[in-house]
Amino acid sequence: MERHAARLDFASDNTAGICPEALRAIAEANAGAAASYGDDEWSARLRERVQTLFERDCEVYTVLNGTAANSLGLAQICQAHHAIVCHRYAHIQTDECGAPEFFSGGAKLLLTDGRDGKIDISSAEAAVARQVELHGQQPRALSLAEATELGTIYTPDEISALGEFARRVSLLLHMDGARFANAVAALGCAPKKITWQAGVDVLSFGGTKNGLAAGDLVVFFDRTLARDFDRRVKQGAQLASKTRFLAAPWLALLADDLWLRNARHANAMAKRLAERLRDEAKLESVLPCEANAVFVRLDKNSADRLRARGWNFYSFIDADTCRFMCSWATTQRAVDEFVAAVAGLRA
Repeated sequence: MERHAARLDFASDNTAGICPEALRAIAEANAGAAASYGDDEWSARLRERVQTLFERDCEVYTVLNGTAANSLGLAQICQAHHAIVCHRYAHIQTDECGAPEFFSGGAKLLLTDGRDGKIDISSAEAAVARQVELHGQQPRALSLAEATELGTIYTPDEISALGEFARRVSLLLHMDGARFANAVAALGCAPKKITWQAGVDVLSFGGTKNGLAAGDLVVFFDRTLARDFDRRVKQGAQLASKTRFLAAPWLALLADDLWLRNARHANAMAKRLAERLRDEAKLESVLPCEANAVFVRLDKNSADRLRARGWNFYSFIDADTCRFMCSWATTQRAVDEFVAAVAGLRA
């Protein structure tokens, strides 16, 4: 059987390397000794830069990855007897091995429905109402993803509506922003517009999928919620000793809007992929292509043949729905080669 080299271009936006600017920043931070455990100059500058970006006097912490950002952020605002309302396709439900429950000591996830991966307020309201006084776990947080796991984006008005609902039922609002950059780039709005101004209390700000090697951020827009969070980070084994190597690439990413340029490129490549799959392979997207993900329906035989030719990708939602992710490093050539491979199967 003919063997094909593995192609990871569309398997995940985690498969891309470190963007050159971030890599240079790491090398520059490596010139000599520096204070450790977050007391370095890069970490201090990063905190100031994030505060400027969000136009808010917020608390900023660096952790190693997105699961830690979500889980520790939620654990900070939830105790063991609490509950977290989220979409049934939320990453904290499907892909984090129970980490939010573990780090909170047992907080329960209350799953809701909603079209295209977005939380439907009526479904969330029903989930909250089902927790009967002392006999159910007390709802404490509402967690939404921007962009969602299904590649869609909440508008500022939609987030504001969720924020108003959260306040009405005494919930804190958490945002899983693993692809926050892609959402801001697509919406063309100020970051504050879809975070604290819309009612978000805690943000997991992802950089790994936007050109970094590691080091996502936890941002508390209400400083009082961050009390002793540094100790939670330490206890959770997320305090890097050489923190400057996490902070320095973030500074590069946030300089001159590189984080948005990377995200715009990923979004544009996804749009190009969706359009060419539609026009040349007659495959319509089954979900709106709003960020950097493309979802199409492929029969098992076609999917297996593509994988046999080296193309890596995930089935998502069901066996016949396949997800293709674009990143800051996705090239037009890769898009064209993949579309040609798919079209060839369907010729």
